Amino acid sequence: MEHIRYRGRFAPSPTGPLHFGSLVTALASWLEARTSSGDWLVRIEDLDPLREPPEATGQILRSLESHGLLPDEPVRFQSRRHGAYQAAIEQLLLQNKAYRCGCSRKQLQANQGHHPFHCRTSPQPPGSSPHAIRFALEDENSHWPDLLLGPQQQQVRAELDDPVILRKEGFYAYQLAVVVDDIDQGITHVVRGSDLLDMTAQQQQIFRALGACAPHWLHIPVITNEQGQKLSKQTHAPALDDTRPSGNLVQALTALGQTPPPGLEESRVDEVLEWGRTHWQRHAIPLTSRQARGITPGTQFPSDR
Repeated sequence: MEHIRYRGRFAPSPTGPLHFGSLVTALASWLEARTSSGDWLVRIEDLDPLREPPEATGQILRSLESHGLLPDEPVRFQSRRHGAYQAAIEQLLLQNKAYRCGCSRKQLQANQGHHPFHCRTSPQPPGSSPHAIRFALEDENSHWPDLLLGPQQQQVRAELDDPVILRKEGFYAYQLAVVVDDIDQGITHVVRGSDLLDMTAQQQQIFRALGACAPHWLHIPVITNEQGQKLSKQTHAPALDDTRPSGNLVQALTALGQTPPPGLEESRVDEVLEWGRTHWQRHAIPLTSRQARGITPGTQFPSDR
């Protein structure tokens, strides 16, 4: 049986500088790749220029570098991949796996998710008015194993759950781009926050529609603030202090349920990472907020990104 090399990735959206929650996800994905003797890639999901400060990408990449998290291949930028996403959309349209949709969010809500213009079945595009393109899901009771959370099950509802893959504004959507790039880069394992868990069954259908197998999934709890909100630009998460990378990494290891020895934060970055690689225990990652409270002021794990 042919051995398939582990290929993982960290794929932040450049809406602001790297914060502690992002570091936890980046470190977990790096450790999973390193302990599997695999490749670790970085992909910048810069698909929405309206939400992306021009300096954010550089800030993220400098933070990763200062914390010793260096990718094994050149960084990929989704803003340079529009041709690939458009080709995938055209393929899906030809296969009747996608359709043009002129419905507004308000109209869909008023119809309990059903399309008042019958977009899925109408042979005519919605004219020159702005419209999105949606992926046509199939009804499915989806089952898959999560490498941390165990057996998962999600009910997928055709039409009601159909995700946008090209927005009305002309921007390619995350649900499409992430699948296209995971296929193109040969990603075998995805480590990400449990806030994305609900998208998994939908993404697996997109993988299948594009003729590929979905990767293995590992969803870790997100870091939240004291109000229980995920750390993000919208919740005013503070940027990482890149002048204390060893301390940040030790805190991230602790948040991931590992037990770094006292004084490790005084070591060099490469020494902290080597300790993490040598002692990494996936099963120690907390599953509930109680297990991870008190890691650092203002942060905790929710039970379920």
